[in-house]
Amino acid sequence: MKILKRLLPLGLALALLAGCAHTGSTEPAPAEAIDVEHAYVDQVVMEDLQIENEAVALSSSPAALGSALLPVASGTAVEQNSRAVIDYSNIKDGYVMVKFTGTTNTRLKVQVLGPSYATTQLVYYYDLPVGQWATFPLSDGNGAYKVSVMENTTGTKYALVLSASFTAAMTDEFAPYLRPNQYVDYSVATNTVAKAKELAGSETDALKLVEIIYNFVTSHMTYDTQLAATVKSGYLPVLDNALATGKGICFDYASLMTGMLRSLGVPCKLVIGYAGEQYHAWISVWSAETGWIDGAIYFDGNAWQRMDPTFASSSNGSEAILQYIGDGKNYNMKYAY
Repeated sequence: MKILKRLLPLGLALALLAGCAHTGSTEPAPAEAIDVEHAYVDQVVMEDLQIENEAVALSSSPAALGSALLPVASGTAVEQNSRAVIDYSNIKDGYVMVKFTGTTNTRLKVQVLGPSYATTQLVYYYDLPVGQWATFPLSDGNGAYKVSVMENTTGTKYALVLSASFTAAMTDEFAPYLRPNQYVDYSVATNTVAKAKELAGSETDALKLVEIIYNFVTSHMTYDTQLAATVKSGYLPVLDNALATGKGICFDYASLMTGMLRSLGVPCKLVIGYAGEQYHAWISVWSAETGWIDGAIYFDGNAWQRMDPTFASSSNGSEAILQYIGDGKNYNMKYAY
C-alpha cells in the first residue's frame, strides 16, 4: 500500500524527536557505565528524513486543571540521596516523578525498565532537567519496574546516580495515559486546557471529542519547516506555544492533540511502533464502550488522518486503510507516552 510506504520518514522523525528510537544492540551495559546510545538516538539528521520537504501540514480566564489529574510528588514512597529523588508514591495512577537536586553541567537521563524488559529488552530513556520535578509514565503496565537517574561522564557513557525498584499495580489500564507527563505536559498549558474545554462544550462522548479535537488541531496548525530543519535532540513540545503560534512539527501535533484530549478526561496514548513493517506514529484513545482503539489518528506522510472505522473518512483510499486496520493485528506498539 502506497500510503503505508509514506509513513516511515515522519514516523521515524517523531520517534527521534521523542528520544525513543533504538539503534544497535539492546544489551545493557553495566549500570556504573551505561552507554545509552545503545538505546537512544542522540543526533537527529533532519536532512536524511527529508522532513523539511513535506508540503502539507501534519495537514474568560484560562481553565484550571482538576487537582485529581495533576501529578504530585507525595513523598510517601521515595528513594533519595544527596543528588536526586525518585518519588513513586503514586504508581497506582501510572506515573513516577524524578528530581535532580544536585548541581551539574552535564546531561542527565532517566532510564525506565518495565515488567516486559526481561523478554523484550525494551528500555525507555528520557532527558532530565536540573532542579525541577519531571513526570514519567509507567507505560509497560502492571509489574516490576526499575527507574534510574544517570549522569553523563564522557562521550556516550553515563554513571548511575540513583535507582528505585518497585512493583506497580495500577487502578486501571489507562492510568498512565490520562495525566500530564514530560512529552504531553498540559499541567502548565492553561490556554490549551481552556481551548479544549471551549471546543468540547457539553460533549462527553470520547470518540466525538476525538473528532472535535482532531478537526481543530489539523485546521489550526501548519507545519514548521524551519523548526524541522533545526530541531535538536531533546526537543519537547510546549503546548501553549504551539497553540499560540499555530505552528509545529509532527511531535507538536501529536502532543497537542494528546494533551487536549487528556485534559478532557479522554485517555490517550502517543504511540511509536510499527504498522506492518513500517516505523510509524499514531494516537490511540480509550472509551468505556470500545476499550483501546489503536490508530485512531495516524500520520500518512502528508497529513494527520482519522483512521478509526467509527469515523466517516473522506481521505483517498480510506476503505483500504480501514480494511488494513481491521482488528488492530497489523499494529505493534513499541513505545507509548
